[in-house]
Amino acid sequence: MVITDETIEYVGILAKLELSGEEKEQAKKDMTNMLEYVGKLNELDTDGVEAMSHAFPISNVFREDEVTNGDDRENLLKNAPDKKDGCYRVPKTFD
Repeated sequence: MVITDETIEYVGILAKLELSGEEKEQAKKDMTNMLEYVGKLNELDTDGVEAMSHAFPISNVFREDEVTNGDDRENLLKNAPDKKDGCYRVPKTFD
């Protein structure tokens, strides 16, 4: 793939950059070098290599959700300064 001036202009618009002529030329060289480097991956023989989504052999690392403290409403309400019908009672904040 060849990086053209139009490509650099388009990328500059997408990135909301105002590049000088010198910066555009440098960006063009840099992008060309990056694409050439990535293009080297096409030279690799990947036949017989299994596709993978992660570099490490990790399966689900999340634990199952387990409820460890049941309904302990009575203990929670012991320190409440005021309660009504099993709930905290607080002063009105508006009328």
